[in-house]
Amino acid sequence: MLTDTQIKNAKPKEKPFKLSDSNGLYLEVRPNGSKFWRYRYRIGAKENLFAVGDYPAMSLSEARVEREAARKLVKAGIHPAHQRRTETLRRTIEGESTFKAIADTWIKENEKHWSANYLRQVRNRLTGDAYPHIGALPIKSITPAHVKDILKRIERRGAPASAKLVQTWIGGVFRYAAGELLVETDPTWPLRNIIKAPKTKHIAHLTAKQIPAFLKDMEGVQAEHATKIAADLLWLTVLRTVEIRGAEWKEFDLDGALWTVPADRMKMREEHLVPLSRQAVELLQKLKPLTGSGRHVFPGRKDREQPLTHEAIRDVINRAGYAGKFSPHGIRSTFSTYFNEAGVDHELIEMTLAHKERNKVRSAYNHASKLDQRRQLMQQWADLTDAWRAGAKIVPILGKVA
Repeated sequence: MLTDTQIKNAKPKEKPFKLSDSNGLYLEVRPNGSKFWRYRYRIGAKENLFAVGDYPAMSLSEARVEREAARKLVKAGIHPAHQRRTETLRRTIEGESTFKAIADTWIKENEKHWSANYLRQVRNRLTGDAYPHIGALPIKSITPAHVKDILKRIERRGAPASAKLVQTWIGGVFRYAAGELLVETDPTWPLRNIIKAPKTKHIAHLTAKQIPAFLKDMEGVQAEHATKIAADLLWLTVLRTVEIRGAEWKEFDLDGALWTVPADRMKMREEHLVPLSRQAVELLQKLKPLTGSGRHVFPGRKDREQPLTHEAIRDVINRAGYAGKFSPHGIRSTFSTYFNEAGVDHELIEMTLAHKERNKVRSAYNHASKLDQRRQLMQQWADLTDAWRAGAKIVPILGKVA
């Protein structure tokens, strides 16, 4: 068997020569002084040679360890060189298979099945919450602890519902990766019960007596100007939050006091015409010098190319003292309850709220024919809002509230 001294003292000759160790391992010394570890072995009847490593980068003891690992492979009928190439390829694939790379592929595979709004949500949330922490990591190296840290960060900022969504989307990426044989487990599975959404009972709607106090409380909230206007516009248009925050300036005809919300942002996937009250137009005219040069009416705070986050308007209501009590969607219920109790045409109310009309021909006809009536109703709602803020006591009279 070789010793370290023999290896150090081995001088080059005119031709390559070998210094044998044991069990097929030897050191090859080249005329230029280079020294290489080699392992000779047989599989079947054929002799093979495996390049173990270079000396002195690999010491004698390290070479023996590598030889023993190679011997185990040979006993199993596996060529060490083949195994090395497989491992190198695996490491390369894993290095390229970062969470972000796989997530981007997963999104691309699914985007044709998603609405534009849902696609935007997935991209924004993964970009904002997941990628900064695990985006650059090989997907195979990500553990439940990594994911738990992300979810808890979101939960601590008071957004457990968002944490649940991010957990679902991270799990979707891992299930896709498992199908591609890149991972064997989904780290979100052990965490399925880690985030518990608070059990709150929201007020379905505000009564006529509760509305003035709510509007006064909303007036006193300190928030970014554009976000505050978004909350006010939500009240005046009784649209859904997603329809408000994704608003683009090209959708508005302020001179004609009309907003055309495209089908891809509407729950029912049908274009919706929103007649704007005088007060709503004034709000938008105030906002236009601030955001009118961009695409979005309500751009995000961090990324002006993205719309306002879905939590921003809810946060205004929460700051007004209604956290866990009243939700943005409750505005629509408040509008519906108030005017239904006042005896206003139910069909007109439903059309204003963009609720689905099963008969498409009738729906198209009503949508156009009742636009003027809807305009009057929206102006009435805005005028009532001004009166409530001013402290007026309003008693609805059947069929006529203002």
